[in-house]
Amino acid sequence: MAVYTDITEDDLTRFLAAYDVGVLTSYKGIAEGVENSNFLLHTTQGSYILTLYEKRVNAGDLPFFLGLMHHLAERGLSCPLPLPRADGELLGMLSGRPAAVISFLEGMWLRKPEAQHCREVGRALASMHEAGEGFALKRANALSVGGWRPLWRNSEERADEVQDGLKDEIAAELAFLEEHWPRELPDGVIHADLFPDNVFFLGDRLSGLIDFYFACNDFLAYDIAVCLNSWCFEKNGSYNITKGMALLSGYESVRKLTVEEVTALPLLARGSALRFFLTRLYDWLMTPAGALVVKKDPLEYLTKLRFHRAVVSSAEYGLRRGEALQ
Repeated sequence: MAVYTDITEDDLTRFLAAYDVGVLTSYKGIAEGVENSNFLLHTTQGSYILTLYEKRVNAGDLPFFLGLMHHLAERGLSCPLPLPRADGELLGMLSGRPAAVISFLEGMWLRKPEAQHCREVGRALASMHEAGEGFALKRANALSVGGWRPLWRNSEERADEVQDGLKDEIAAELAFLEEHWPRELPDGVIHADLFPDNVFFLGDRLSGLIDFYFACNDFLAYDIAVCLNSWCFEKNGSYNITKGMALLSGYESVRKLTVEEVTALPLLARGSALRFFLTRLYDWLMTPAGALVVKKDPLEYLTKLRFHRAVVSSAEYGLRRGEALQ
């Protein structure tokens, strides 16, 4: 559930008076996402998304997120747009939270993506990377390798409650990644959270990317690693190389990977799996009983992490030229 802050109709009506969106006719909470409170609004002029930014989101990052969406849209990427208020600002305050009204993007996310959808995702990701060039604002990736150890410390002593031996395994994995993490790869603006529920489709056609609230500056290939983890594994934990091949070929139809990126991909995929394992582990252990949040099983990403640990070549992900480049 992703409604942490409730709103009243009267408060919402007053808030919307600053926007050129017509008269409110209905609204409802959206029970997806984990970071912010989201509502679907219907007005006499159309449909919109209202987002209230919760305490886990640094208010100082909001200009980056909102500005990035405008930057990408101006360069042809299909994504939601924050609407300006009468005073020209993109943010207001509602129920004690910073809030924005976002344009509504048609489509729905896929519960069972196939290879052709993965190809479209790869193509869209590369297009986003190219469109992000020239964006003036910068935001470091707080959930990259430098942020993993502080996150791990919050869960370390209770890790074996989830699985015996987990504390020692993750400690060793973290030490390895800290020592071997790449230092020099092509970088730029990345989405950093392009899971299936952040990609909309109309039929088999990708209609747009949403939820840029983890976007940051980091290695471009790290974004690919996130997608390999989130799009190319089956529910039983097995890696689907057909989906991986489709995603990677879709990406390279827009932007070719460098030799260094190809070589680093197994390590980046391993790190991406650890990152999502750690955040899920923290939420699994720390979310109080009865909270209106659906906890995600961290062991799903432990399985993926173990798979990547055994990978020696990017060809094992379906990158056809992987072996030749290594």
